Amino acid sequence: MRKSYVNNNIKVREFDALIKITVEMSRYLYPYIREILKSKEDSEENSVIWKDFNERFIELIRERFNVDSMRVKKLSNQAVNDEFIIKSLLTLSLCISNQGCQKLKNFLFDF
Repeated sequence: MRKSYVNNNIKVREFDALIKITVEMSRYLYPYIREILKSKEDSEENSVIWKDFNERFIELIRERFNVDSMRVKKLSNQAVNDEFIIKSLLTLSLCISNQGCQKLKNFLFDF
């Protein structure tokens, strides 16, 4: 889905390392993740946080991914991507537990 797509399979050790880095970053960013999810629920008071996050998310997708791909078009579609963003943020927020690496692996394998 990336613009600079290379047809190399990722090694298991590299995949595990990326999972561990992501889990550690989610622990570090947990307060921010929680605030974003909270702002989605309470759209009247904190809609600015959700709106800023969503706009930045779409901007990064358009900047780094192949926008001609149907999967990428789906992600950049405002109506469709809210569910994906919420699911991803919830998964990241659940990754701060002791079994965080396994939870994230399961999420990625199901994606």
